[in-house]
Amino acid sequence: MASAYTPGLKIVGKTRFEKDRKLPMKGTVHVKKGDRITAEMVVASTHLPGNVTPMNIANILGCEPKEIMDFMVKKQGDQVQKGEVIAETPGLWGFFKTQVQATITGTLENVSTVTGQVILREPPIPVEVHGYVDGEVAEVYPDEGIRVATYGTFIQGIFGIGGEVVAPLKMVARSPSDVLDAGNILPEHKGKIIVGGSLVTAAALTKAIQVGVKGVIVGGYDAFDLKEFLGYDLGVAITGTEDKGITLVVTEGFGKINMAKKTFDLLASHEGKKTSINGATQIRAGVIRPEVVIPLEGVKETDVVGGVNMGMNPGTLVRIIRQPRFGAVAKVASLPEKPAHIATEAKVRIVEIELLETGERMILPRANVEIIEE
Repeated sequence: MASAYTPGLKIVGKTRFEKDRKLPMKGTVHVKKGDRITAEMVVASTHLPGNVTPMNIANILGCEPKEIMDFMVKKQGDQVQKGEVIAETPGLWGFFKTQVQATITGTLENVSTVTGQVILREPPIPVEVHGYVDGEVAEVYPDEGIRVATYGTFIQGIFGIGGEVVAPLKMVARSPSDVLDAGNILPEHKGKIIVGGSLVTAAALTKAIQVGVKGVIVGGYDAFDLKEFLGYDLGVAITGTEDKGITLVVTEGFGKINMAKKTFDLLASHEGKKTSINGATQIRAGVIRPEVVIPLEGVKETDVVGGVNMGMNPGTLVRIIRQPRFGAVAKVASLPEKPAHIATEAKVRIVEIELLETGERMILPRANVEIIEE
């Protein structure tokens, strides 16, 4: 029987979820292996060096670079305040002094008699890494961070924007086909991650930000609304660093697309539970998926379903990831062994699929579908 391997999109009710939580540079890890942590807990921290500001003392005072040490009021390593005098000339009989004032608050890091410059550095920038999910410390990376592990529901999306958010889950849509509009966003949704159906409108996303909604999970989003919302074309860059005040996870694709029933039902069954989401997405090499993680109490290793992606076989559920029928869910009907010519006249390996909603059969390149791992 023919089979094929293709990347998978995970939608799993009970699984083991692991994630590295690392600092951008060496610092301090505050937990040890085996500790129970919460999503909000600071598990590691460090300080990034502050920005530097050069000042040409020799030019300001009108002296030779090698002479600046004679005029320095502050010495290397001293703390300075913005506006504080760091160098001055003696003037004439104590008058007509030329002074140099610090342009920032920080540290006088370096004084050079070669260039006549001093370097001021702003205070260190504190960086904290949080647990992201309630779970257990599975591994400690000394001076760097940890790997957190938990058991629960794990759902990967197609596309997202915004960073990590942790909040209670609230169902707003009543069915996978419901459109989430501005009228559906209520004051009670403040501080929540809300779930829509087939589409969230631009007006609804704007209203959600105004109300204080932390995140939105929905089936589809209009590509033109996305450009207007971000203010620029997204291209193929990685997302997740947008500072829009909300995180969006799209589970199906662009346009009005019903959220997959399994995804919708999983989310509905966990309404009210603490949920972690991340909109970070990268669609080229080194694929990064937006994700939804709902830690569950009492789940054991023996309860975990799903496992290694064993490839695509007849009966395997897949999602179409290119036009036509982008976002539609289907099952594999057959996997012809020989490559075939498609409409573009390219000769590629193909898959015959059957759409779940209509029963229609289609022939597509295998690169146009991805497995839904359950």
